[in-house]
Amino acid sequence: MTKKTKIATVEKPVVAPGVMAAKLALKPSVNAAAVMESYQANVHGKDVDINVLIDGLRDSFNDVNGGDLSTLEAMLIGQATALQSIFTSLARRAQTQEYQKNLESFLGLALKAQAQSRATIQAVIDLKFPRQVAFVKQANISHGPQQVNNGTGAVADLQTRLHAEENQTQQSKLLEDKSHERTYLDAGTTTTTSRGDPALATVEAVHRTDKRQGQG
Repeated sequence: MTKKTKIATVEKPVVAPGVMAAKLALKPSVNAAAVMESYQANVHGKDVDINVLIDGLRDSFNDVNGGDLSTLEAMLIGQATALQSIFTSLARRAQTQEYQKNLESFLGLALKAQAQSRATIQAVIDLKFPRQVAFVKQANISHGPQQVNNGTGAVADLQTRLHAEENQTQQSKLLEDKSHERTYLDAGTTTTTSRGDPALATVEAVHRTDKRQGQG
């Protein structure tokens, strides 16, 4: 008589529907696919498999994560070209309007499409040819005691500019002359005595008289 062996079954934990829906809502691929499905009905029809969209988006995510940006470049170039078509269509419609208000409305929309196209092209350029980051050493020049707080990145650059402007303002104040309610910067030139300063004019007259008498 043979004994029957019992096969052990593993019970799967029961997941509440709300928990599963919340996890799906946090996935970028699911969110993007849901939006694409809603907006592409007038392009490809309503018979689009959302699971295929999710898989395709995950492939794109993996490509970008691996450093392959070719899909993003193609997408941006396609959008820039489509925006150019929108601009052309709206600009032509603006020209056929009879009333000024309608002309301005269509022309305004056309210029917005043109601006978006230009911004998209700039995004492609920045993606293809990233800008070089310049590192500038901070120069702290000040008269008297100062406190320097060195930051990192953009904070450090901002602090450098603020210190430079503050030091320039202090140096300019040292060169100001407010004797006659006038403010001017000393450019290194010599000034001549004018009648507006009677004290200096009197001293100059006295010394000039002594010099002439000595010569006589």
